[in-house]
Amino acid sequence: MQVKDIATTHVACCTPDMNLQDAAKMMVDCDCGAIPVVDSKENKQPVGIITDRDIACRAVAEGKNPQETRVEECMSRNLAMIREDASIEECCDTMERAKVRRILVEDEQGQLCGILSQADIALHLSQDKTAELVGHVSEPTDRSSQSQ
Repeated sequence: MQVKDIATTHVACCTPDMNLQDAAKMMVDCDCGAIPVVDSKENKQPVGIITDRDIACRAVAEGKNPQETRVEECMSRNLAMIREDASIEECCDTMERAKVRRILVEDEQGQLCGILSQADIALHLSQDKTAELVGHVSEPTDRSSQSQ
């Protein structure tokens, strides 16, 4: 099984110049907690990811105005990426090493073509593999800025 077989392929994305309120509205509309950030809607080169936690901790907690604060000011820039033709095992290993709960999927040109989450793994892999992934990803890390 390959990443492209279970990844979500219709992914909402935003650009760095979008404001946080619009990004948060997009999360509500798409029923998700993370939106990939791309350099442009046409090019779709990933440059970051903005999560509900990023918005809460890096903007709301700091008293920033979500209508005036741009996504690039709060997004996570350390991206975990995987090619769409990679195996699920390779994907789980990458997620475990990076300690991320979701990973961006790229095509041969390096453009965003999907996202794969722990929930996708849980729906398609064994309970043992899912538990292993969750256990490794949940181990404490010294990268406090990582929130994928």
